[in-house]
Amino acid sequence: MTLRFFKGRRSPPAYFPGEDIQETAGGRMDTANRHAIETGRTRLIVTGALFMAAFGIVALRMVDVTVLKAGQETRHAGIRHSVELHMQRADIVDRNGVALATSLPTVSVYANPTEIIDAEDAAAELVTALPELSQAEVLARLRMDRSFVYLRRNLTPRQQYAVNALGIPGLYFEKSERRVYPHGRTAAHIVGLTDVDNNGIAGVEKTLDARLRDFRDPLRLSIDLRVQTVLRNELARAVATFRAVGATGMVLDVRTGELLAMVSLPDFDPNAPASTTAEAMFNRATLGVYEMGSTFKLFNTAAALDSGTATMKSGYDASQPIRIARFTITDYHAKNRWLSVPEILVHSSNIGSAKMALDMGTETQRAYLGRLGLLRAASVELPEVGAPLVPSPWREINTMTISYGHGLAVTPLQMVTGVAALVNGGIYRPATLVLRDSVGDLPGQRVLKPETSRAMRQLMRMVVTEGTGGKADVVGYNVGGKTGTAEKLGAGGSYRRKSLLSSFIATFPADEPRYVVLAMIDEPQGTKETFGYATGGWTAAPAVGRTIAQIGPMLGVAPRLPAEPQEPGMLHQAAANGSKLASAQ
Repeated sequence: MTLRFFKGRRSPPAYFPGEDIQETAGGRMDTANRHAIETGRTRLIVTGALFMAAFGIVALRMVDVTVLKAGQETRHAGIRHSVELHMQRADIVDRNGVALATSLPTVSVYANPTEIIDAEDAAAELVTALPELSQAEVLARLRMDRSFVYLRRNLTPRQQYAVNALGIPGLYFEKSERRVYPHGRTAAHIVGLTDVDNNGIAGVEKTLDARLRDFRDPLRLSIDLRVQTVLRNELARAVATFRAVGATGMVLDVRTGELLAMVSLPDFDPNAPASTTAEAMFNRATLGVYEMGSTFKLFNTAAALDSGTATMKSGYDASQPIRIARFTITDYHAKNRWLSVPEILVHSSNIGSAKMALDMGTETQRAYLGRLGLLRAASVELPEVGAPLVPSPWREINTMTISYGHGLAVTPLQMVTGVAALVNGGIYRPATLVLRDSVGDLPGQRVLKPETSRAMRQLMRMVVTEGTGGKADVVGYNVGGKTGTAEKLGAGGSYRRKSLLSSFIATFPADEPRYVVLAMIDEPQGTKETFGYATGGWTAAPAVGRTIAQIGPMLGVAPRLPAEPQEPGMLHQAAANGSKLASAQ
C-alpha cells in the first residue's frame, strides 16, 4: 500500500485503501515558498518589536529628562546629574516682609585634572570664555594632583553656556546657590554677609546661621526698611555736610526693645565682599565704645532723682570750676551761679552734674548705671558687640567725670537701651533685631520709679524747648532729648580738642514716648551755617529732627497740630528755685 502526504493548509484527501499516496514536484515547490514567507514574516515582527522597544526607551528617557527632572541640571554632557537643589539658607526679611537677603540658584565650574587631556589648551580656552580668570592660575589648578578643583564660582547662565560649549573633557558644573542682598548697603551691618560656601561671617547671617540653615521660613527682623533708609540718608547727609569721618544712629521702640533702624557709616556692599574694608565693616553702633559726653547727664540726673539724693527743686553751686588733683571741671557755657536740677540738665552743666554725683556717691552711681545695662556688653543678635570700658578702681574723680560722660565708654546701643528705660516708665528691656511675636509679656526689669521716668520726660522736653536741643524740635511731635559733645581720646591718653563725637538722643512724643532716636557724628567740622560750631546741638540734633519728621507718619504716630505748648514757666521756676537756694546759702 502506498501513502500520500499533503503539505499546506488544505485538508488531506480521504484515504481509500489500496490507493497510492505520492508527492509531486509541483507540491514540493509550493511548500518551499510558503516556508520562506513564514520566515520573513517572523523576522519582520521581531524587527518591528525591537524598533518599538527602542522608541519606547527613547520616549521614556525624554519624559524623564524634560518632565521628571526638569529642575536638575547636567553637570557635563551625558555624564551625571545633580539632585534637585533646595536653598540652604532661609530668606531674611524686614518687619513688613521686604527681602533683605535671599538665595538664588547658580552653578560653579570645577575640573578633575586627571581627566584633562591638554591642560595648556584647556586653560587657554577657559580664559576666552571667562576673561576675568588668570590663565596662569587656571593652568596651575589643572595640573594639580587632585580629582577636584574649583575654577570659578557662581557662573551666570551665559558664562555657563560658554564654558559648556568648549566641550572640554574633565570640566563639570556643580549646582550651588548665591546669597544676594537686594538693598545692598542699606542694612549691611545688620544683615551681614556669607562667604563663598554660604557660611555666615558677619551680622545676623553669622549669629543666626543655624536658624537660617535649619528652617525654611523667612527670618523676620524688627527692622523697618523705610525707617532704615530715612535714618541712613540723614546720617549720610550730616557726614557730607560736616565732613565727618563717620556716623551712627538707631531708632528703638521703647515698649518692646525692637530696633527699627541701625546705621553705621561708612558701610559696605554685601554683594561685593571683595571690595569691603576693615573700616567699612566696623559697626560703630554695637562694636565701637565711646565716651558719650553730656548725653550721660540723663543717667546721672535720673539716678539722683530716683535715689532721693536730689529733687526737681534741688540746686547746686556752679559758679566756680572744680579743681581736683590735676583736673579742672568747667562748663562749656558757664552760668556762673547756682543751678537747679532742671537747669543743670537744660544748660548741660558739668559742674552741677559732678556735684550731684558726689551727693549721690560712687556706689549708688555704679548701681544705677549697672541696672541700666551700661556696665556690661549689650545683648543683641549680632556677633559684633563691644564691651564697655569701666574704670577700675572707681575713684571719686571717676564718679565726677562719669556724671557728664567722660571716664566710662559704652556702645551707642547701650546708650539707646538705657534712655529707653528712662522714658518708658522705668522698665529696662534688652534691644533686639528679631521681631517679637507680641507686645505683651515682654521680658523687662524695673530699674526706675514711674515718677522718675515722668520727670525725665519733662526734663528732656525742656532741653529741646529751652536748651541746647532746639534744632531737633518737630512741629506736632513733642520731641524731648539731650545733646552731647565729647572730645576723643588721643594716642597718649589726652583728649583731642578738635576731634569731637557730637550726638543727640531723643524720644517722641515726650509725653507718651514711643521711640528713641540717636544720631552720633564722628569728628564733624563746623561750617559757615553753624558759625564754626561742631557740637551736638548744631550737627546731630538737626539730623534727628529731620528723621523724626519723616518716620513719624510712617510709624503711625499722629502729629498734634498745633503742637502742645511746654508747661509755661518751668525753666523760669527752676531758675527761681536755684536763686532761692543760693540766697539761703
